[in-house]
Amino acid sequence: MNDGAIDVVEFLLTARVYDDERDLDENDLPPRYRSVFWTGGDGDDPGGIQRPLSVTNSTARAATGVDRPWDAVSDLMFTEREEFSGTISLTQPEMATEWFLERADDERLAGNPTLAYRFEDETGVDYEAAREANRPIQADRVWIDSLLEEYFDDEDEQEMLELVDIRAPEEIEMTLDDLVLTDDQEAEINKIVKAIEHREYLAQIGLREIGKLLFVGPPGTGKTSTARALAQDLDLPFVEVKLSMITSQYLGETAKNVEKVFEVAKRLSPCILFMDEFDFVAKTRASDEHAAIKRAVNTLLKSIDDISLIQDDVLLIGATNHPDQLDAAAWRRFDEIVNFPKPDRGMRADILRVITRAMDIEEFDPDGIAELTEGLTGSDLRMVLREAVLDALTEERTTLTQADLEAAVEDFEERDTLKNMDMIEGDHDALVAGGDIGGSDHDHAHDH
Repeated sequence: MNDGAIDVVEFLLTARVYDDERDLDENDLPPRYRSVFWTGGDGDDPGGIQRPLSVTNSTARAATGVDRPWDAVSDLMFTEREEFSGTISLTQPEMATEWFLERADDERLAGNPTLAYRFEDETGVDYEAAREANRPIQADRVWIDSLLEEYFDDEDEQEMLELVDIRAPEEIEMTLDDLVLTDDQEAEINKIVKAIEHREYLAQIGLREIGKLLFVGPPGTGKTSTARALAQDLDLPFVEVKLSMITSQYLGETAKNVEKVFEVAKRLSPCILFMDEFDFVAKTRASDEHAAIKRAVNTLLKSIDDISLIQDDVLLIGATNHPDQLDAAAWRRFDEIVNFPKPDRGMRADILRVITRAMDIEEFDPDGIAELTEGLTGSDLRMVLREAVLDALTEERTTLTQADLEAAVEDFEERDTLKNMDMIEGDHDALVAGGDIGGSDHDHAHDH
């Protein structure tokens, strides 16, 4: 049997069962299958998955990762390929079923609700559990794109998309396991995960004012990374808004666009709506900004009041590097404040262990490096490791030493000192740019 045969047969059986069982819907198909069967909409039709499902070499390759799908199953007695259309099908479904069930373990079936539905009696795999564990179609990139195309169908509305960055869970590389969090951060995240799981119960008892978090801390301490990782772990679309973009000259009617952001989040629900640079709200309210911008900020505050995790399935997370600039109107919008301090020595050592997992370092002593890096954030530590790796590569080495890391710490501190020097004349921006290569506006402090 070819290595990919069981994957291709699973795909063929899934397509056949899905065609036969009309009670099944898109959320019964594994995400990797949905993406290849999705058809774009036209006009008022947002698109979707239409029966019958057609299996070809190209769809099977995309869904299974098997390079030559037909070759993988061509020697099996129950498969055939139509030369003209290229369609691959099962000639004897019962034989294919018997062949597949002899080779498939429970884990494979539990990852495919369509087959769990058909073979629940024979295997004991729980269909409802398989469906519950399956990522909902609303979190798929193809579904998100279809909704956006339907919802922003004229040029003026297209401008609004400059205000938001929408990511599907599959596009977020980090998980919460990749982060080093404080006990308090873990406790707050666990509480919100439980709230999401028990939304119906919270609604029943009338506890609706929950699900608006404010992440507070210096740049580079992991606020954005944690919000994204939460989206990945919970299989939720991640809608990120840069509030300073509200002032963009290209955004036209700013208050209307702010409302659109919240409408999009509700349409994508369940999802996470992440609002970075939240201090911008208070700064704008206290300044002499244009009336249209102030109106947009007031609209923003009202929209925050009107959105709910319990009613709208939207988890709202705000983030700020400057909590001192927030006014009472901003603070009272959030039911939980989560502090993101600079990491202490123990956390720095843990961060170093996480971000060096894939590196080869001789006599690595993370505690020793943590001792040398007081005041550095997780993002800073990533930069230190990056410099150590690049310096080693210039010497044609892929194995690092503790001395490489110590030298990189020293270089980082020198560069940091130069960035903060006031006495240097000339183009400060050029100096900062040179010292900040590879940096980011986002806090990706504690990821790897």
